[in-house]
Amino acid sequence: MDDLFSPASLIVAEGRGDAEAIRRALGDVEVLWTEGFGVTAAKLAYIAKAAAERGVVVCADPDHAGEMIRAKLDRHIPGLRHVYLPRREARDCRGRDIGWEYASPAAVRAAFGRLRPAPASALAPDSLREADLLELGLTGCPAARERRRTAGQALGIGECNAKRFLARANRFRVTRQELEAVLL
Repeated sequence: MDDLFSPASLIVAEGRGDAEAIRRALGDVEVLWTEGFGVTAAKLAYIAKAAAERGVVVCADPDHAGEMIRAKLDRHIPGLRHVYLPRREARDCRGRDIGWEYASPAAVRAAFGRLRPAPASALAPDSLREADLLELGLTGCPAARERRRTAGQALGIGECNAKRFLARANRFRVTRQELEAVLL
């Protein structure tokens, strides 16, 4: 497991099943579940306190609802770290539902191994641009979606469209060199 993750960190998941899957994979860790969009003021306060004292890792599902929960938490609490689970590893056996609860322990551990440092609050002078994505084949070509998926998984920033990929890459200060290295 990456040295960016400490078992003392609070892990935030969407539901009880997600929390159980994370505990099965990581052992005795503290997992707080939001009950979907039900993040109460009391839970936000608890998460904010944990973020200031020991760090918080957010494990929202790789779907639209999960992105909305991540965004809500980020708006209220600075410095959260995010673990992204690839969609294909988060599907139930029928392929209909998506969630951490369907991931194997190995997939959960691998996702935590790709944990990135806390996001930057401002863009760095060497931030990626749309032109970089175009030059690297991450947008504007038939293979772009697959290349973004591959890069997003390798970098631990998840699978997404080009606009969101650029925003996440800059938020987590991914360099062009890092992108080039994972795309070789």
